Amino acid sequence: MDVLCPKCQQQMQWINGDYYCPNCQQAYHQHADCPECGKPLQELKACGAVDYLCQHGHGMISKKRVKFSYSVK
Repeated sequence: MDVLCPKCQQQMQWINGDYYCPNCQQAYHQHADCPECGKPLQELKACGAVDYLCQHGHGMISKKRVKFSYSVK
């Protein structure tokens, strides 16, 4: 999955648990938000799989539907 820098739209690299844009020389932290209410999702990891849970009444959210955002680290 290609992740583009929110500032320059160049491809970012995954380094030490965060994304890094070599063009901007900036690290970004990824956030997973519910597509229904926009609130942060709880990330559930088990046996190599990652699932997302909305604790605000929307239940399990498919990774395809998660809205990812990025903030400067």
